Amino acid sequence: MAASMLFAPWGALRLVGPALCSRRLPWGVWVHARLLPGPAETRRSVAAASGAGGPGTAGYCLELLRFKPFLQVKDSVSEKTIGLMRMQFWRKTVEDIYCDNPPHQPVAIELWKAVRRHSLTKRWLMKIIDEREKNLDDKAYRNIQELENYAENTQSCLLYLTLEILGIKDLHADHAASHIGKAQGIVTCLRAAPYHGSRRKVFLPMDICMLHGVSQEDFLRKNQDKNVRDVIYDIASQAHLHIKHARSFHKSVPVKAFPAFLQTVFLEDYLKKIQRVDFDIFHPSLQQKNTLLPLSLYIQSWRKRY
Repeated sequence: MAASMLFAPWGALRLVGPALCSRRLPWGVWVHARLLPGPAETRRSVAAASGAGGPGTAGYCLELLRFKPFLQVKDSVSEKTIGLMRMQFWRKTVEDIYCDNPPHQPVAIELWKAVRRHSLTKRWLMKIIDEREKNLDDKAYRNIQELENYAENTQSCLLYLTLEILGIKDLHADHAASHIGKAQGIVTCLRAAPYHGSRRKVFLPMDICMLHGVSQEDFLRKNQDKNVRDVIYDIASQAHLHIKHARSFHKSVPVKAFPAFLQTVFLEDYLKKIQRVDFDIFHPSLQQKNTLLPLSLYIQSWRKRY
């Protein structure tokens, strides 16, 4: 099936007319983390470690985000061998954690505490590590399904773990988490495209590029032709569909799970911004921070929506 037909449900949103682009965490991820609940004793310990007057809440949110060390290995190493060594370290660390013998490493110890407190499923952690290890090859995704599979085994698995921390075991919540994780993986791939391009790399799905007659060189040269924007449109449309599917479970998902899904707010924010610039992935406005994002997140949280 042609990509333009596959992603047709978003067709009406396309305008007529004319990031994760660094190793820093996206603004939306940071703001979302501040809305996640956490144990009081962890907040106190982080605040104490920050010293007098230290940003306890901010520090706690950072610690939540630092539970993703193996998600950032690829961006922090220049050689595959080093990346493989780090992945092996985290694989052994997770094995030791579930044997109640964590290494004396701050993140490992906190993860061990979380595993004991919430009975986190080992399979989700191992899937993240395994998928990240396979992704060290720095190859473009062959098709959109391969990108979705990567997102399912990384971002969705993180959401499954978040649901377990919130004490939620619900099939509808799991289905929503699967779609939101895939949407986040696709949006992250889009947001990172300019950054990767600056490093002479392109990871966008090859099948969609070939469908529209676009080469990797077109992205490296920041080509803004219609066929290049058609590629971005098709990929963004798939992310939009996943968010739409996730929200279709809204009435069946326990309200307690909604804080885990608030990232749909900043995912949708990016998709709307890229729509406004007619899917020009290199438009400067896409790199600007949305200062109203915290308010949008608060409103969605208050309305008990995601």
